[in-house]
Amino acid sequence: MLKENIFELKGTEFPAGRRTRVMLGENGCINGELFCQGYVVIYPGGSVPKHEHPTVESYTILRGTGEMTVGSETQTVKEGDFIYLPAGEPHELKNTGTKDLHMMFVYAPKTVVDHWEQELRGELK
Repeated sequence: MLKENIFELKGTEFPAGRRTRVMLGENGCINGELFCQGYVVIYPGGSVPKHEHPTVESYTILRGTGEMTVGSETQTVKEGDFIYLPAGEPHELKNTGTKDLHMMFVYAPKTVVDHWEQELRGELK
């Protein structure tokens, strides 16, 4: 059995105001086979900046409130909401609340998506 604790993973601090811990995937603590899964804490005023990629993805809001944009549609999100993101569809998640927003993402197939490196270089905000 492979077992880790997500709260013990250092993860990556991103300039847009969040910490991402990749649990399963090519850049995760466990290299899963077909998909990538991660746990994200978005700080108040922070975001996952607008981006797109060739993978399908889902976000599940575990705690907090925010604003999710998929394509040209924007909706408020809260604890328990989950969002399906089609491949190639631009999307963004903003924390509009006063507390941290916690969310889990899953995408397939597993890759290291380009937008993380783009954000670290200052190209996405």
